[in-house]
Amino acid sequence: MLYKTDLHIHTILSPCGDLSMSPQNIVDTAVSRGLHIIGITDHNSTRQAPLVKKIGEKKGLLVLCGCEITSKEEAHCLAFFKDDETLGEFQKFLDQHLPDIPNHTDKFGYQVVVDENEEIIYEEPRLLLSALNVDLDGLYNEVHRLNGIFIPAHIDKPSTSLMSQLGFVPPDIKADGMELTRHITPEKFIKRFAYLKKFKFIQSSDAHFLDAIGETFMELELSELSFEGVRAFFSRS
Repeated sequence: MLYKTDLHIHTILSPCGDLSMSPQNIVDTAVSRGLHIIGITDHNSTRQAPLVKKIGEKKGLLVLCGCEITSKEEAHCLAFFKDDETLGEFQKFLDQHLPDIPNHTDKFGYQVVVDENEEIIYEEPRLLLSALNVDLDGLYNEVHRLNGIFIPAHIDKPSTSLMSQLGFVPPDIKADGMELTRHITPEKFIKRFAYLKKFKFIQSSDAHFLDAIGETFMELELSELSFEGVRAFFSRS
């Protein structure tokens, strides 16, 4: 079956995320727009994702829990994990490797986690927009150690992408798939960069506001609506 999918959505935990991006609002908006699968990808933190997943399950929405990691090269990458245990293990990794640079809310915005009643239960003191002290290969290895999915984000973007930071996409890069912005189709991209045709490509909204959720999406052909189904999609040649 084909499943309407948006795998790049930020919550209020991301400093650049609008304060309307609460777990309940995200799920309600995703369902209203006919999405079957969403990915929660806050910057360098997984702490808000489990509640979105819990609320999504009640609405029949598959929520992949993960984050948008900033590598040592300052390239953004998406990572997703199957369950709370591996998600928690990766959060420990993030906490260990995120620099101790304080967030300034007046400049970057709030970084908060809320409960089901939208009450603040945690505020991240370190700036989540910072780069981790781990390179791309190191991130891939850690994500795969935890049986996760690793996807370099918006690789054609003129900033915070493989192309902007490295000047190109290395042919031997370790990844499960690649994300493109809405500005180019996978077909046109592969025509220009045929050496990357071995990868599965997705396009997502990178939503920071409710109106953007599902604005860009992909229809994934999956054998089942589950994390394993999504992982199998990326592993198929």
